[in-house]
Amino acid sequence: MWKVMLKEIKELLRDRKTLFFMIALPILVFPLLIGLVVFFGGKAVDKAENKVLDYAVIGAQYAPALVEELSTSDMFNEVLINDDDDIKAYVKAEKADFVLVIPSNFSDDALANGQVKLQLYLNDAGLNMVRKRLDKIVDAFSEESQAKAFETLGLNEQQQIALIEPIVIEKVDVADKRENWGEKIGGMIPYFIFMLCLQGAMIPATDLGAGEKERGTLETLLISPIERHHLVLGKFFTIAFAGVTSALITVSSMAVWGLVLSQGMALKVVAEFMSAIGAIDFILMFLMLVPVVAIFSAVLLSLSIYARSFKEAQGYMTPLVFAVIVPVILAMLPGVELKGGWAWVPLTNVALAIKELIKGTMDYFQLVAIFSSTAIIAAGLLFFCVYWFNKEKVLFR
Repeated sequence: MWKVMLKEIKELLRDRKTLFFMIALPILVFPLLIGLVVFFGGKAVDKAENKVLDYAVIGAQYAPALVEELSTSDMFNEVLINDDDDIKAYVKAEKADFVLVIPSNFSDDALANGQVKLQLYLNDAGLNMVRKRLDKIVDAFSEESQAKAFETLGLNEQQQIALIEPIVIEKVDVADKRENWGEKIGGMIPYFIFMLCLQGAMIPATDLGAGEKERGTLETLLISPIERHHLVLGKFFTIAFAGVTSALITVSSMAVWGLVLSQGMALKVVAEFMSAIGAIDFILMFLMLVPVVAIFSAVLLSLSIYARSFKEAQGYMTPLVFAVIVPVILAMLPGVELKGGWAWVPLTNVALAIKELIKGTMDYFQLVAIFSSTAIIAAGLLFFCVYWFNKEKVLFR
């Protein structure tokens, strides 16, 4: 069994494609992911902040001072709109970034005229700065109207504040920054880790089963004095070695980039979050991935043994990518937590545990359920794989 494994690993390490998916991709994925998010996110924000917004005003005669403030700003460009134009269609056709409708009761005398409602028509899908920029201008007029009303009423500063907000809720968040950030991004990280582990095991699995059938080398192995269950176990451990290597490199890459970001090479809040994740958390992530890789390896080898050719094996394995997405999505659903029955659901429990480790709220007693359930499933699938390999109608169909 071990001789078979060593032989297969030697051949595995000669394949550049396998090495890329097993080693290079896990190293590159997190820096590329972080870099792309920072680059394109920053570029989109800069574009939105520097864009000159086209606007149209209906009812400009009711608020000449407000309209003048808009027209004198370098960040706004006025376009014409007819009173009979359909405003929604006008904005949807991108003839203007927004249309402001000013009512006839617009006034700076709040006591005499009450609250004034301006209508803002805009396409709020995507990133835009319409509301943010317009609020700056309108807020100045609102504050002026408030000041005039307070002066008429003869209120002091404290009375003014109490009138604006008579009751204030003071928020005291008991969750630390790590827990908040972990809740936001912790659900997606298991998806990338699972995908990398699956990809790391998929290439060698395809080659060690269907690939050997196609090359005609499987028959040579079968007539050798090595027992069949030793053959299949050797192949299984070779695939598992590739998957575990991918898992180790992926988690190590996360830890290294966490260390880099924590040294001030990111926003302060991100640096604080990454520095809070300890070495024991990363070690536990890796250990939980070992039985997950065993599950992937057994399933992939079974499919590869069944397939007649390399191409057919790839066709069988592709749906596995979508199958892996399901437990990760389940782990992200509201109300799904690492408690009770969910701690025993394979893959979903690991995804939930990784999220909890990132948040810093892991209940370590749940590790018993996680390791037990994934190990039992992995053992069952490996037993099936050995049984599958001993069936002539599967090997030579």
